Amino acid sequence: MLTKQRKLILSHAQRDMMRKAGRANAELMDFLRPHVQAGVTTAAIDKLVHDWTYDHGYKAATLGYQKFPRCCCTSINEVICHGIPDDTELKDGDIVNIDITTVVDGWHGDQSETFMIGEVSEEKRAVMQCAFDCMHMAIDQLTPGCRVASIGETVVPEAHKRGFTVVREYVGHGLGRQFHLDPSIPHFPNRQSRIDRLFPGMCFTVEPMINAGTRYTKSDKVDGWTVRTKDGRPSAQFEHSVLMTESGPEILTLTKDGPQKGHQF
Repeated sequence: MLTKQRKLILSHAQRDMMRKAGRANAELMDFLRPHVQAGVTTAAIDKLVHDWTYDHGYKAATLGYQKFPRCCCTSINEVICHGIPDDTELKDGDIVNIDITTVVDGWHGDQSETFMIGEVSEEKRAVMQCAFDCMHMAIDQLTPGCRVASIGETVVPEAHKRGFTVVREYVGHGLGRQFHLDPSIPHFPNRQSRIDRLFPGMCFTVEPMINAGTRYTKSDKVDGWTVRTKDGRPSAQFEHSVLMTESGPEILTLTKDGPQKGHQF
């Protein structure tokens, strides 16, 4: 296990490449921010992602990944993840998660953010707040060499305390020259996450998906990608790319204009 994990340890030069990719991805999120509003289609958001990414000489990791047809994922209301941009218009009262991954000189920056469109219900606002807070709480308690399980041991009690649930089928992951690497980063504690550790030089995502109702999911059998809550109630997610350093976790995808730790929606 340790031999396998040592392959993920990045040199200082490689860490700088991951920082560059993370910064680019955060810049893209800030570029999209003013366009995420009522009346805009998710396909239009995807085109913005495409044009910005390729105009800068980067690549969109999701485009063509296991035949995914778009440059980003747009997941509205009860859609947990992997929503495919199309002609759906965002409308007042929606929440939408935008998940973007930019490849810069072969290295991946990965993050997602949930946006409120106009005035949203208290339930949607609360589940967004929970997802955002859980992400930052999980990152804050990471230390060099800690168990991956510390993430789930933080997220699950906090979500349950607020009356929400944590998705188990979809998890965070190692990150680097490849989109998805070991170790798996579940947002609930399990046997493997109690074994795996996060050593300095490892890069990974923390991306809890929080449901207002049941934690159970259902996949769209038609498009093969879209994942929804089984009970149709809303779901929210926030995600950052994180580098473990000798002094603790470093978030690589912080935006300038987006919500910062402690933000209240």
